Amino acid sequence: MQHIPKVDLSHFLSSDPKLKTKFVTEMGAAFEEIGFVSLKGHFLSSKLMNDLYLEIKNFFDLGLEQKKSYEIKGGGGQRGYTSFGKEHAKDKKEGDLKEFWHFGQYEESPLKKYPENITVNELPKFNELGKETYKLLEKTALHVLRAIALHLDLKEQYFDTYTSNGNSILRAIHYPPILEEPKEAVRAAAHGDINLITLLMGAQGKGLQVMTNQGKWIDAIAEPDELIINMGDMMSRLTNNKLKSTLHRVVNPPRSSWGSSRYSIPFFMHPEAEMSLNCLPNCFSDENPKKYEDTTAGSFLNQRLIELGLLKK
Repeated sequence: MQHIPKVDLSHFLSSDPKLKTKFVTEMGAAFEEIGFVSLKGHFLSSKLMNDLYLEIKNFFDLGLEQKKSYEIKGGGGQRGYTSFGKEHAKDKKEGDLKEFWHFGQYEESPLKKYPENITVNELPKFNELGKETYKLLEKTALHVLRAIALHLDLKEQYFDTYTSNGNSILRAIHYPPILEEPKEAVRAAAHGDINLITLLMGAQGKGLQVMTNQGKWIDAIAEPDELIINMGDMMSRLTNNKLKSTLHRVVNPPRSSWGSSRYSIPFFMHPEAEMSLNCLPNCFSDENPKKYEDTTAGSFLNQRLIELGLLKK
């Protein structure tokens, strides 16, 4: 496989059952083979994406002290700003060459389960556009999960209950210009995502790479109207690796481009903490035994945040 497979969500949303089945089949095959697809037909407009990118650039252009005033001590990086080099890949001690911002769930209920979102006082549009994008990516992700449920021979709405008020995160990432030869560090070291699925804006240029089953790194490049979607470790655990959480990375650019920033915006679709990640009954057998211990989404997330250096033990 040399390219990320392409699918169109409008086929799944179609009233034509053949198109819907085609989408489920193609996407399921891609997630089993490489764990990544490029998705057209999502709910975000090009104007919204462009406007959000502009506001994200404006935020990261703020002075360091201004940005650090939005960093929440002891918050595990779950809301607001996380400063440069603080997060590292699992089993790696060098910090990634990035800083980032997190938007989280916008809860309707007065009984709050999650931390409040942080308001950037200097940039009103930053907050408004972040919320709008979060909602539309969450909506897109829900339909992708419904297709995954059908592929796994589950009820179409299997994931709805767990994700409708899930602990999902919209992350705005800035990879600043590289000022000196990095010591063993890259913009994002090889890793698998923690969550169920990830939807990524901003993969229009080279940098993001995905490892194939043959151990080869290939570029993951989307068209301007496409999102990159990949499986996370929670989905791998749930399906006993039937759906692959594939290693991916963001490599440093050629030296001639060290002076340029890179921005990307992934949406990490998380379920509620109580969701069981115990292997689905139809994904293991005597010939294909369980590969993972039983756990919940909340316990697994907490352990991984410790491993990434965002939470203390």
